[in-house]
Amino acid sequence: QVQLVESGGDSVQTGGSLRLSCVASGLTYSDYHMGWFRQAPGSEREGVAGIGRSGVTLYADSVKGRFTISRDNAENTLSLQMNSLKPEDTAMYYCAAGRTVWGTFLDSDSYNYWGQGTEVTVSS
Repeated sequence: QVQLVESGGDSVQTGGSLRLSCVASGLTYSDYHMGWFRQAPGSEREGVAGIGRSGVTLYADSVKGRFTISRDNAENTLSLQMNSLKPEDTAMYYCAAGRTVWGTFLDSDSYNYWGQGTEVTVSS
């Protein structure tokens, strides 16, 4: 059974930093591309960042230069370093794993498995 468990969400002030983590189990981690998505109240889920099996990365324009995605295949973990946080980054953040890319790493159709989410709140 595949499990993705996120952690690291918190409440911070504008300009602050957070590091989200996701631990994957029940799959051959290195065979999957991984991504972070977020969903704010009343909004659709959006792709934030994705990382391929080879380590190639893709970021949404809204987070480029502020967020960094990384993976550790030895530990089956995915991370998202978030700097210079803004109130508009407030959302539930989800980790996702996929085998086949449909479009880009930022498309939810590219992912088969999802975590339960970790909440990020950025106050002004």
